[in-house]
Amino acid sequence: MWPNPRVPYQMASERRKLAPLKGKPLMVHLAMNIEYWPFDRPMPRGIIPAPHGATPAPPDVPNYSWVEYGMRVGMPRIIKMTRDRSLPVSAFMNAQVADVYPSLSQAVVDANWELVGHGWFQQSLKQVEDEGAVIRQSLQRLEKASGKRTRAWLGPGLGESNDTPDILKAEGVDFLHDWVLDDLPVWLRTKHGPMVGLPYTFELNDVPIYAIQQSTSAEMLTRLKATLAVFEREFEQNPRVLTLALHPHIIGVPHIAHYFEQALDLLMKRDDTVFVTSSTLGDWFIEADGTNGAEVAQYNVGFPT
Repeated sequence: MWPNPRVPYQMASERRKLAPLKGKPLMVHLAMNIEYWPFDRPMPRGIIPAPHGATPAPPDVPNYSWVEYGMRVGMPRIIKMTRDRSLPVSAFMNAQVADVYPSLSQAVVDANWELVGHGWFQQSLKQVEDEGAVIRQSLQRLEKASGKRTRAWLGPGLGESNDTPDILKAEGVDFLHDWVLDDLPVWLRTKHGPMVGLPYTFELNDVPIYAIQQSTSAEMLTRLKATLAVFEREFEQNPRVLTLALHPHIIGVPHIAHYFEQALDLLMKRDDTVFVTSSTLGDWFIEADGTNGAEVAQYNVGFPT
């Protein structure tokens, strides 16, 4: 049996050896979450609580402004930082951003960032009445914005129902980032055949680091260096994916962006590193693995209900 209904259990030491992408064992994925938090709804997260412990009701001006700063200032700062270094980026983007922040959406497309589905606005799929409709609407709007089919998805808050991977697979999505359980891609089981689960991260993610754990400005750089020290010992066994999960209202503020820029330069100096987007990573895995997900395709117990 499997401990979960989607992904077969396997220790990292048991996995088949995969040929590195372009001969580089360290695959770095810059994943920028670009989200629309509606002004007339409760904020998904806050930087400060309301006075007297009250639950802030809309309009929640301070916490809305915290996020809006990222869309106004943080995004141009990070776009320039990555453009100056010719680095590829994945935009995990709420599709309604294309309508609410059209100049930002166009700037992301012009920068050739890969658009990854991330819901319609920042609302978990667990909370919507018809997640199939939300997924279809989101994919269609992103394709209209970029002119390209959207191949990957990260749920807002990584939220899934029991049906989400099946719906995504049926709608033509190839890659799903919600299952944060390995340093390499995995095969996910769906009702419509195997799907690739791509890594994401909580440990090199600016929300836990800065908004939740309230770490110092240099913490992501510190964690990056420690992560690299461990990964380097494991490259002989298999390549590793290093994801930096980013949000413009956090990584884009000056005192954090200063150290993030140092992190990018540290990675660029390495000769064993290649920068990827979601589709680059997923396509590499399908070719390097070579099984087309046969293990999950043959697993025939019931799906969750």
